[in-house]
Amino acid sequence: MAVPAPTLNDAALEIRANKDVNPAAVKDTTCTDKAAKIDTHDMNVATLAICGGIQGSIQKCGGAPKSTTGVSGTAKFTLNPTSSGATLNVSKGRWEGCIRAARATCPTGSFKSTCVGGASTGDIAFTLTNP
Repeated sequence: MAVPAPTLNDAALEIRANKDVNPAAVKDTTCTDKAAKIDTHDMNVATLAICGGIQGSIQKCGGAPKSTTGVSGTAKFTLNPTSSGATLNVSKGRWEGCIRAARATCPTGSFKSTCVGGASTGDIAFTLTNP
């Protein structure tokens, strides 16, 4: 007899993910397409795919890139410093906090936002889209 798999509920996952939301982590968040289909798992994988990968024990974006993307299936993050000549050095914790704060404003679909700090100078403009 097969044991049924537990039902995953996006609302329950969202509640768990949003327990530590700091609205001040981002600014200028705009929902760009609320109907865009972005899978939660794809978004989580794309979150850790920036800067060549920040999963596991890696704690920040390395190599001082001028821009980066994180892509997985239906989710693509694009990050660029807001100050000319700046590079990205965002920590994993700050980056995840920025995504949680932006998702609190735009719980579904695609968006654009600015992560406060996380660059050698200034902030990070970022988008979440379905590529």
